[in-house]
Amino acid sequence: MVLVKEYRICMPLTVEEYKIGQLYMIARHSLEQSDDGEGVEVIENKECFDPEHGKGQYTEKRIHLSRIYEEMLKTRIIDHVDIAFEEPAEKHYKKEEDPKFFKSRITGRGPLVEGWRQTDSPMMCSYKLVEASFEVWGLQTRVEDFIQKCIRDVLLLGHRQAFAWIDEWHGMSIDDVRMYEKDKQMEANDKMRQSLPPALETDKTQESN
Repeated sequence: MVLVKEYRICMPLTVEEYKIGQLYMIARHSLEQSDDGEGVEVIENKECFDPEHGKGQYTEKRIHLSRIYEEMLKTRIIDHVDIAFEEPAEKHYKKEEDPKFFKSRITGRGPLVEGWRQTDSPMMCSYKLVEASFEVWGLQTRVEDFIQKCIRDVLLLGHRQAFAWIDEWHGMSIDDVRMYEKDKQMEANDKMRQSLPPALETDKTQESN
């Protein structure tokens, strides 16, 4: 059985701001988190057009994971992610990126306090539908839960950073952020490849007759 979850992430941003902030966050986050054999490698990133939904961006990414988490995420269909009062793994925590303490110099938004999702303005909600499928008997449930937990961890950290970095991306145009994205993708891919273990080499010898 495929494990499907819908993550709902409220953000103190407008929808237009989120479009820019998410692109900036993904590019910078991918670069910062690509290390020790783990991270995101961008394979392809290009504009696309769908007859029904219109213009969009097609992105193919390869996620490298080298560690297995002990705790498994409980199965739920809808999962509300609170960027302020849920904290990422200790190794990723930075006080300057904590929405409970961060205040934007440019927009004046923050810090986020208890009940912020009901009181702050502007406010929008990002919906992320994630399907995890690992059809191997005896491992399916554990691995699918593990995949979903990894995705949730990335979503939590990334959206905290999108808000905490608002003073760096606020005011960017879509062209500005696409250029930034392209530069960071190249850096992240290079960093990712350098951190991966070297491929096994097979020596081939030819015997002369």
